[in-house]
Amino acid sequence: MDRLTEMEAFATVVDQGGFTDAARKLGISKSAVSKHVSSLETRLGARLLNRTTRRVSPTEIGLAYYDRALRVLNDAGEADALVSSMQSDPAGLLRISVATDFGVNHLSPVLGEFLEDHPKITVNMVLNNRYVELISEGFDLAIRVGELEDSSLRARRIATTTRRMIASPSYFAKHGRPKRIDDLNEHRLLHYTTQSGASVWKIPTASGEIRQVRTSGGLSVNDGQSLLNAAISGLGIAYLPSFLYAEAMEQGLVEDVIPDLPVETQGIYAVYPPGRYTQPKVRAFIDFLVREFADKGPTKW
Repeated sequence: MDRLTEMEAFATVVDQGGFTDAARKLGISKSAVSKHVSSLETRLGARLLNRTTRRVSPTEIGLAYYDRALRVLNDAGEADALVSSMQSDPAGLLRISVATDFGVNHLSPVLGEFLEDHPKITVNMVLNNRYVELISEGFDLAIRVGELEDSSLRARRIATTTRRMIASPSYFAKHGRPKRIDDLNEHRLLHYTTQSGASVWKIPTASGEIRQVRTSGGLSVNDGQSLLNAAISGLGIAYLPSFLYAEAMEQGLVEDVIPDLPVETQGIYAVYPPGRYTQPKVRAFIDFLVREFADKGPTKW
């Protein structure tokens, strides 16, 4: 006889306080419920229920078994629900955290296509430049650029970008072009205020060494697009990802400051909470991003 059926019959008798109500709850005969419970007690070699003419109650062993049986039955129900949900269309509210620079310039323009493909999903996209705690703050997914700090999260790379120092031809005409990293100390370096350690640029060299340069200049701002605009207008040198500066560089509005330096490549990741099961709405969005950005980066944006 099926163990889960026996467990369910026993648990329902305990819940309902008797065989008659349990049979009504399960939609089977009272004799069938009794048979399942008797079979369970025989298999276990223990009496699980105290039976009187007026009431049925669990024994001490029965109460302990009931607690464990409920967990098994709940897990079985969740397993069934999981299979059903994975075969159903993605649906529900999808909360996304994304840095303002990437969200405004590259994610916002493609959201319409995603929503059109998945009409049962609604998106709440939060643009900010801080590191959010996905689970405690109720986010399903975040888009992060660069090295991932939290190894407990699951991650999938959706694209790559580079980081370069850029400035406008007008800036070079007025202030000259630095030829070495040390020359940067004599230039106006635009400061990105929200990054951890943002007052210091960490610049890779041809030897593999990482040089640190402290920024100084007339502008500090917490938005990459604003820094790009400042660099285009000749206010100073900015250190930005290619997904921001690529178009401006292609148009000749900005140039690579020290072209001989190695190109720093960074991953752009979709990160989401750990677990064996990925919600269909999350999986659908990540698959969409991978397809959407397949021909992007590291410098082609």
